[in-house]
Amino acid sequence: MPALTRLRATAAQTVGGLPPQFWWLWTSTLVNRLGGFVVTFLALYLTTDRGFSPAYAGLVASVFGLGSAIAALGGGVLADRLGRRPTLLAAQLGTALSTAALGFCHGQVAIAVVAFLTGLASNASRPAVSAMIADLVPAEDRVRAYSLNYWAINIGFGVSAAAAGLIATHGYLALFLLDALSTLLCAVVVFVRIPETRPDRAAATASGGAAAPAEPGVGLGTVFRDGRFMALVAVNLLLALVAQQGSTTLAVDMGRSGISAARYGLVIGLNGLLIVLLQLPLTKLMESRSRTVLLVVSSLLTGWGFGLTALAGGSAGFYALTVAVWTVGEIMAAPTMMGLVAELSPARARGRYQGVYSLSWSLASFLGPAAGGYLLEHAGGRAVWGACAVCGTVAAAAFLLIGRRPAAAAPVGARPVEAAAELSRS
Repeated sequence: MPALTRLRATAAQTVGGLPPQFWWLWTSTLVNRLGGFVVTFLALYLTTDRGFSPAYAGLVASVFGLGSAIAALGGGVLADRLGRRPTLLAAQLGTALSTAALGFCHGQVAIAVVAFLTGLASNASRPAVSAMIADLVPAEDRVRAYSLNYWAINIGFGVSAAAAGLIATHGYLALFLLDALSTLLCAVVVFVRIPETRPDRAAATASGGAAAPAEPGVGLGTVFRDGRFMALVAVNLLLALVAQQGSTTLAVDMGRSGISAARYGLVIGLNGLLIVLLQLPLTKLMESRSRTVLLVVSSLLTGWGFGLTALAGGSAGFYALTVAVWTVGEIMAAPTMMGLVAELSPARARGRYQGVYSLSWSLASFLGPAAGGYLLEHAGGRAVWGACAVCGTVAAAAFLLIGRRPAAAAPVGARPVEAAAELSRS
């Protein structure tokens, strides 16, 4: 009985106290990710089912990333100007249409163009979702909220990756159509249950008045002049280049080693499964820890976890071990960085700050697959995974230097000065 009581208390501390709108947003994320088949299996689809080269598969993934990079900034600006809800709905509807269309494309140019449109639509929702969480959840609960949202993403990812490998054995078109359907369901949840959360609009709705005009002084230029924030974005880009190999180059490398799509789905699905099992307990252990230490350790685990792939050979079990190592790094880094970004963002510019942070992931999805595919084709797997280990080590050193650097004054109108010290907070 005491054990049950402790379990209930821990569960209450983990999931309790968050607003209902957050849980509807969490549900929409889960629904969307349960059907998120296409990005994970796109490289494998293009190389094994369609017979294209690894270089072309990397090019398509890079074009997808280019669309994502454009959407990161555009989606952030739209989330601040038009509102989080309309931006999210438009992005989800566009994603559903382009994903379904991608399944029917055959020519190389057509596939690349539609992949670009899919990246453009899908990533426009990221700044809006992140800004919504910051709008809805008090500052002291945001790391927990981002951790829970990341948990939902990976519940969906783990299930969809394992299921997609089995579905793909009967044809890839079903993956594209089911992905589109899940995105439509996600849009329905947002439309029916989630109100606008942008601070000026939310306040105006509550009072029955018109939305207040946006406060001047915070544009994209302000974000790019925020030196400490941009340093974090640059280091995150380096780590994101490494992480991107998990859904592109790793799939091709395993395919070359004779590992089937179904087995690849199970191995990469371990990433989502471990996050589902470990995200909440590790987040609890991470509370009150130095953010600098957490980011340094997570960088090393990520970089060297991918580096170990060079030793995998044709062993699916060893590939699974490497996935486990870099997954722990991912678990440590994701809520820490998201909470830090939210703290550094002023309320009226959350969309822009989240968009610029999302840009680092989008640029990585543009540059990472092309670089990984090129290295794999011309220098071999050991060059790819060795480069990942080097990048992780450099990122760890950079986080250490940023954490030790004295906080600078914030740009005018951007954020309170004390928020600049968040990285080194213990």
